[in-house]
Amino acid sequence: MRFLLTSAGITNASIRDALVELLGKPIADSSALCIPTAGYGHPQGSPGGAWRFIAGRSAQPMCELGWKSLGVLELTALPSIDEERWVTWVRETDVLLVNGGDALYLGHWLRESGLADLLPSLVETVWVGFSAGSMVLTPRVGEDFVEWKPPTGGDSGLGVVDFSIFPHLDHPLCPENTMAVAETWAADVGGPAYAIDDETAIRVADGTVDVVSEGHWKLFTPQP
Repeated sequence: MRFLLTSAGITNASIRDALVELLGKPIADSSALCIPTAGYGHPQGSPGGAWRFIAGRSAQPMCELGWKSLGVLELTALPSIDEERWVTWVRETDVLLVNGGDALYLGHWLRESGLADLLPSLVETVWVGFSAGSMVLTPRVGEDFVEWKPPTGGDSGLGVVDFSIFPHLDHPLCPENTMAVAETWAADVGGPAYAIDDETAIRVADGTVDVVSEGHWKLFTPQP
């Protein structure tokens, strides 16, 4: 699987170009499934927010990019659906578009639905996440981002990538997301960690990690 982990979606030409490169074909020739689940778990989440994401009317461009086809994959529904049906839907799509919201709630339903177990076999699929949709793949989200508490406790993500993500760096609507706060957060999560603003994405492909940005970001590395 290949990953484009953003703070706020496809916000500029550089991130869009990186997406097309990961897809290996134009967006107009690619099929997508969007996953709105994380939005329901956050205290500020709402049905309206999920609708805006799906309809391409949110402030995080993802679903409105001109996909060949677009469907909705709601993780909370999957346990009640025959697995062969939804696995086929996922295997036949080119890209998963993963909403923001609460990363731990999203991680819980990725595990409960069985999609987390399927991810390693999706070698040709691209995962595009924003905010929680990116953070869920990391080893830890950090206590600063714990809202919904999983039954097992803690702040662990899926650990698909080996770094953590602090999104919305210096965003005017998130005055607490400063570089100084990000540095303290990074020390707590204890591994490699990126602080990224809404004009930045982290691309992971074939074992290589690089940053695509028209904004600002910082990599924190653990001190020996």
